[in-house]
Amino acid sequence: MHVLLVEDDPAVRGAVERALRGAGHTVDIAASGDRGLAAATATPFDAIVLDLGLPVLDGLEVCRRLRAAGDRVPVLMLTARAAVADRVEGLDAGADDYLVKPFALDELLARLRALGRRSAAGVQTRGTLRFEDLELDRDAMTARRGDRQIALTRTEFQLLELLLANARRVLSRDVIFEKVWGYDFGPDSNSLDVYVGYLRRKLEAESEKRLIHTVRGVGYVLRDAP
Repeated sequence: MHVLLVEDDPAVRGAVERALRGAGHTVDIAASGDRGLAAATATPFDAIVLDLGLPVLDGLEVCRRLRAAGDRVPVLMLTARAAVADRVEGLDAGADDYLVKPFALDELLARLRALGRRSAAGVQTRGTLRFEDLELDRDAMTARRGDRQIALTRTEFQLLELLLANARRVLSRDVIFEKVWGYDFGPDSNSLDVYVGYLRRKLEAESEKRLIHTVRGVGYVLRDAP
């Protein structure tokens, strides 16, 4: 993979760069948000490892500008903020995954591999999925609810795609983790719940009825009634 690493801390930047190159990736480096944005705009990357706390432009703003320009490159955000609200803010800006500092380099590499698999799988998807007034165009990677277009990050898109493709079928948390992320975050993780909550807010932004339902102790299902 050709990876853009945007990190201002020299120690973290050096360690991550060595790990990426050691895993066989090609790595470009940027030490500030504005330089990272310029590099991402000028060169097509397979993934971006983006620190949240950057000089000039922070990681959130870099991610927002990329998504506003229509760039769907997978973004793994690095952050020292572990609160759920901070993670949701990163997802809201368009990040596909996040990793809280300090982190294990092996985990960073595993998450990048998962992003790469998901990105490659997305290229192979075709056609449109529909359920009631919800529509997902897998070619254009767009979603609509009625006449309203909904902007989704790559991970949100793949989660909604999985639920739509299995409408009315209850999917366990393990199955969702494997199909969407390519690995399990562990029994104590609330990552899936965060993404489901975020999808619900987008799908129900104009008080539409709920389509994604929780099946307690099991997982989630997309259907028209609990």
